[in-house]
Amino acid sequence: MSPRNDHAEEEYELTASGNLHPAYTTKYKDGSSIDWLNEELVERARTQQQRSQRGIRGIFLPWRDSAQRWFVIIVTGIGVGLAGAWLDVLVKWLSDLREGRCSYGLFYNQALCCNEIDPGDACIAWKTWTQVMGIHNGLGQALVQSFIYVICATLFAGCSAFLVQHYAPYAFHTGIPEIKAILGGYVFDAFLTPWTLLIKALGLALAVASGLSLGKEGPLVHVACCMAHLLSQFFEQFRTGQGKKRKLLAAAAAAGVSVAFGSPLGGVLFGLEELDAFASESEVMWRGFVASAIAAVALQYVDPFGTGKLVLFQVTSVSDDTWRAFELIPWMGLGVIGGLLGHLMIKMNVQFAVFRRTSALHEWPVLEVVTVSALTASLSYLIVFARVQTSELVANLFQECDPARGDYHGLCNSSAMWENVFLLSLTAVAKFGLTAWTFGMMIPAGIFLPTIAIGACLGRVVGLLVQAAYRAWPTAWVFASCPPDPLVGCISPGFYAVIGASGMLGGVTRMTVSLVVILFELTGALSHVLPIMISVVTAKWVGDAVGEQGIYAAWIAMRAYPWLPGVEHRDGDERQTGEGMMRRVESLTVVEDGACTPRDIDSMLSRCGYSGFPVVSEGELMGYVTRDGLRNAIDNIPVEQQNRTCIFAPRFTAPDESEGERIDMSGVLDRTVLHLKKEVPQELVVSMFQKMSLRHILFTSGGKLEGMVTKTDVAALMTSHFPYAGALAH
Repeated sequence: MSPRNDHAEEEYELTASGNLHPAYTTKYKDGSSIDWLNEELVERARTQQQRSQRGIRGIFLPWRDSAQRWFVIIVTGIGVGLAGAWLDVLVKWLSDLREGRCSYGLFYNQALCCNEIDPGDACIAWKTWTQVMGIHNGLGQALVQSFIYVICATLFAGCSAFLVQHYAPYAFHTGIPEIKAILGGYVFDAFLTPWTLLIKALGLALAVASGLSLGKEGPLVHVACCMAHLLSQFFEQFRTGQGKKRKLLAAAAAAGVSVAFGSPLGGVLFGLEELDAFASESEVMWRGFVASAIAAVALQYVDPFGTGKLVLFQVTSVSDDTWRAFELIPWMGLGVIGGLLGHLMIKMNVQFAVFRRTSALHEWPVLEVVTVSALTASLSYLIVFARVQTSELVANLFQECDPARGDYHGLCNSSAMWENVFLLSLTAVAKFGLTAWTFGMMIPAGIFLPTIAIGACLGRVVGLLVQAAYRAWPTAWVFASCPPDPLVGCISPGFYAVIGASGMLGGVTRMTVSLVVILFELTGALSHVLPIMISVVTAKWVGDAVGEQGIYAAWIAMRAYPWLPGVEHRDGDERQTGEGMMRRVESLTVVEDGACTPRDIDSMLSRCGYSGFPVVSEGELMGYVTRDGLRNAIDNIPVEQQNRTCIFAPRFTAPDESEGERIDMSGVLDRTVLHLKKEVPQELVVSMFQKMSLRHILFTSGGKLEGMVTKTDVAALMTSHFPYAGALAH
């Protein structure tokens, strides 16, 4: 923190453009953590300086800053809404291209080609590739059709991996773990570049269209944050204010979820619950709400599916929207299954990721993607329910049987109930294994949609079994609340699919409130919110009982990001103190007052990559200096003074003759650094880092420096129980 912070705030000055002079702001490098206290102090001083301006300048500057913020939020909302809509269009066209083409236009997908056909009627305008080629032999049709299906899927996935590896390595994966770390204060501007935005969007479309077991929901959050970062770079207040920029990124993240699920409220709650973005300031939540609403309006305006719905798998309420008490048992059972399978999914995915890093696969990421996509396409083509896009599968599993809409591959055929149970179970098992491996390859990939598909398959299986039991024993006491005629609808297998999806997704991500709202906005079934809540809560309890963290926290731990979860830290049976977690003074790099020269400091900065250093005088703590503060100070010292001694203690009396040969560097010293005794409980130290957004705490005894702990040390402590912590850090 700059020493100017100790003086009156009127010492801050504005440039001609109305921003704080660059000398008063702090620049951060990628890999460091921002100083929240300094950011807030500088921003408060900037605001007061603007308001103290006389005349029209004092009115215009605050209004200009507010207008710039809302401009970025509104344009980001519109941009991510349009990008998400056209991404859906591109994915649908590419995925349909694997099976055929429209006879009157290559760039028409199957839905647009057959939009005037009544449900259940044959669409003669859409031609499969074997029909285009004039192949009529049954075996030949199967071989050619499957070959083209696999080749197209492999080509799409391979192109996506090639683009990511060679042009934007940070565009791979979901991006949510990194966004969580960035919103927590981690500096990672390379993750938000325009090139990353372009490759992420294009690679995501190719990856989803390939049929790999992945989704676009998480990556859209990354896309939205890249858009907000790109727009913010046009304005000086966001280039120099890291805290203000993170408020924009939080609103953009909410807009990304809004577009991904067509769930504006769910996007806001996702930012509150999963990203910890709105916990401290209601103004940030308001901006996120506006960005989510604008993004949803933009998506609705484009209407990528031509249905008037925000997402492909939005469903309507069932005809009989009441539910019976006996159904709580299978619904809670789906929650238990979701919690257990969610934990298993996380465990498998983590082990696959570590194996990928330590094996030869790390050197051949594109080959891995091509191989897995060929395997996925081959299996999917053999399993009828897995052959279509995951979003289309989920949409059909959520729907109730209606003769007016036709049957989806015999899913509503009561005489083929056991065949459907087998195929749905096989689909869930295949997608489970493929998702655990795919999530982490060198392609943009989200885990929301494949997880929902797995849970929906299992939920539909349970629904079919309960429905079969009701039809077999309609007069049993368990079904006393149902109509005695089994032909009258009582059990809704489609809604069991919704319950299964919520339980599975809750087990993987450990989301609760935002997940319930997202699923409610997808289904529109107000009367079934309580069953969804029960399933999610059950999955959360079971998942936490067998494993302490969700999929995103696991990836943050593997990458060793300095992110602190909001959970309360416990020492365990043995009461631990700050001494057990601090780095002792003997292992620290310190700056000795009156015992170093600018050349010594320059050598130390070149040798050590630390972001700051304690300053001591004969072992007594004087304060703390940041790396940037030292660098700026010694860069301004003339060459002929490079061998003079540096002093950091402020002089309140006239210096003697010997002090004339010294360089006063008290201006870069931060004397307000927090220091504690090493005997304080470890829980208190962790809580202070969490609640005060600190970067470091120094431990002293009688004024003598004894040790130091940083945010990175605390993050490592809170993930020390995780066996793979830091496995993917480099």
